[in-house]
Amino acid sequence: MGARIRVFLTREQDKTLFNLRSADVPQKVKDRAEVVRLNAHGWYVEKIAAHFNWTPQTVREVLHKWQKLGLESLWELPGRGGKPKCKESDIVFLEQCLKKEPRTYNSVQLAQKLQSDCLRQSYA
Repeated sequence: MGARIRVFLTREQDKTLFNLRSADVPQKVKDRAEVVRLNAHGWYVEKIAAHFNWTPQTVREVLHKWQKLGLESLWELPGRGGKPKCKESDIVFLEQCLKKEPRTYNSVQLAQKLQSDCLRQSYA
């Protein structure tokens, strides 16, 4: 076991992190803020990890980022995650099809319908 990680917060920082619980921010941000607060209030990494059902390494990463970047560390960098692969016009087309046609579609069938319609339009 390595050295214990402990963060220290000012009253203002603690209040800011506490207020994130009711703010309109992603759940991941709220969880990270709570991890920092719990550590500052004396919880060990292992106990925090068990509380959130995370690995201790994940908790350590959150705490190390907090020590380097502060409040900014709670948010993810832009550009992460999957990029949208369809356009707004594709969604509008599929919504119209669903309203007009009496049948139901699953996601694979919707993708096939969109692809076949795009092929028809490109040959028209």
